[in-house]
Amino acid sequence: MDYIIEMLGITKEFTGIVANDGVTLQVKKGEIHALLGENGAGKSTLMNVLFGLYQPEKGVIKIRGKNVNIDGPRTANALGIGMVHQHFMLVDTFTVLQNIVLGMETVSGGMLHMDEAREKVVALSERYGLRVDPDALVSDISVGMQQRVEILKMLYRNNDILIFDEPTAVLTPQEIGELMHTMRGLAAEGKSLIFITHKLNEIKEVADRCTVLRRGKFIGVVDVASTSKETLSEMMVGRRVDLGIELKPQVAGEPVLTVDKLRVSSRRQGQTKDVVKDVSFIVRKGEIVCIAGIDGNGQTELVYALTGLISPDSGSLVLNGNDITRQNIRFRNTNGLAHIPEDRHKHGLVLDYNLGENLILQRYFNDEFQSHGFMRRDNIIAYANRLIEKYDIRSGQGAFTPAHSMSGGNQQKAIVAREIDRDPDLLVAVQPTRGLDVGAIEYIHKKLVEQRDAGKAVLLISLELDEVMNLSDRILVIYEGSIVADLNPQEITIQDLGLYMAGSAPGEVGRDVH
Repeated sequence: MDYIIEMLGITKEFTGIVANDGVTLQVKKGEIHALLGENGAGKSTLMNVLFGLYQPEKGVIKIRGKNVNIDGPRTANALGIGMVHQHFMLVDTFTVLQNIVLGMETVSGGMLHMDEAREKVVALSERYGLRVDPDALVSDISVGMQQRVEILKMLYRNNDILIFDEPTAVLTPQEIGELMHTMRGLAAEGKSLIFITHKLNEIKEVADRCTVLRRGKFIGVVDVASTSKETLSEMMVGRRVDLGIELKPQVAGEPVLTVDKLRVSSRRQGQTKDVVKDVSFIVRKGEIVCIAGIDGNGQTELVYALTGLISPDSGSLVLNGNDITRQNIRFRNTNGLAHIPEDRHKHGLVLDYNLGENLILQRYFNDEFQSHGFMRRDNIIAYANRLIEKYDIRSGQGAFTPAHSMSGGNQQKAIVAREIDRDPDLLVAVQPTRGLDVGAIEYIHKKLVEQRDAGKAVLLISLELDEVMNLSDRILVIYEGSIVADLNPQEITIQDLGLYMAGSAPGEVGRDVH
C-alpha cells in the first residue's frame, strides 16, 4: 500500500525518559489519521520529529515513498509538511497577515510587498471558510481566531501534510464544530491530516484511522468506524475507564463561600465595561456548584476576583465567615481557599522551577520547608515524592523534573495534588480537565467528588457540558456577566442547559440563586 508518510521504528530519548520507543506511523494520502494517547504518551514528540524540531536516535522517515532526513522546520515545509502546535507559534505584536507570511515574505529592493500576499490570504480564508481580519493584531484576537491564522499559515505555504497538535484543547464547542468542518474539507481536497488528540468523540467524528500510543510505545492502528470508544480508551490507557459518576445523595451544610452583589469592570481599549454584574451566590459544605457558560461571559474575571488576582469594583466575598473582599492571595490560600487555575502555565506553575519547588509554592514559608530563610531541601524532596506517588504524577527525574518538560496532564496532576493536599475548605476548580486524556479526566473527577464527600465546598467552572451535568449538585448559568439561572442537573437536559448558556432560556428560570 502507498503511504504519503511512513515513520518506521522511531526512537526519541530525553534525559531519564524514552519518549518514543520504536514507534511506527503510516498515513495514507487524503485521510484524517488520529494519533491517540494519554498525556505524556509521546504523541507531540513524534510529530516534532516529523516536523524537524527533534532528531530521532533511531528509525526511518519516508515521505511519498522516499527516505528523508528532516533536519528542521524549513526542510519539513519544503517537503509539504505544516504543523499547528498545541501552544500557538504566533508573534503577538504582528498582524494576522504578517504572521501568515513570516519567513515567506516577498521583498524587492529592500521593501516588503504585501499586496499579493494579502490577496492570497483573503482568497484562502474565503475558500476554506477561515475568515480572519488580515490587519488585526494577534494580541487582540480570540484563541479560535489565532488557530485559524495557524491553519492559514500552512495553507499559504501550500503544505499538503497537515499536523494538528491538540487543536481543540482551547476552543469553544462552536469553534470545535467549525474546525471539524474545515478538516473534513481539507481531506476531501486530498490533503493528509494527522490529528493529535485524546478526545474520543472527536476521533469518532472526523478520523478515518487511528494509531494508538501508550507510554511511548506503539499499541496498534485501527479503523475508526468499526472501533468502539470503549476499545479506543482501553488501548490508550491499558484498562477499562469509567467516566460515569454517581454522586451520593447528601444534604449541603453551612455556607463556605458567600458572594454578594459582586461587580467587576474591565478596561479595554480606553473603555470601562462591567464584565461581572451584581453576581450573588452561596457555595456550601458538601456540594459541587458549577458555573456554566460559553467562554467569555465573565467567568474568568469572576474567578480572578474570588481568588485575589484582581480586586472587585463593588460587592463582597465571605469565606468561612471572614470578609476576604480586599484580602491578598496568601491570606486566602492560608485561610481555606485552593485554586486550580484555567491557565496552568500562566497562573498554576513556575515552568522554570522543578516539580518539587512547584509543589510547595504556597507552603515554602512554613517551618516544614524553611529554617531561618533557608530552604529545607530534604523535606521538600520527601514531600514531593509522597505527592508524586499518591497522585501518580509521571516525571522523568522525580522531584527534580523541570516543570516545563512535563506533559500537560502531569502538570495538571501536580497542580491538583498541591491544591488538594493543603486540605482546603473551598476548592475553586477552573477547567480542571481541559486538554486531558480520559484516564486523567477520570482521576480528577474522582478527586473533586472526594472533596465534596469529605464535606468540602467545590466551585467548578467548566465549558464541558457533560462534565457540568455529571459532577454538579447545582448549576449556575452565567450569561453576559450575570447569573441567569440556578438549575438542578437532575431536572434539566443537556439541550436545555445549552439554551440557557446561549441566553435563550427554554422556560422559567430555576430556583432562586440563594
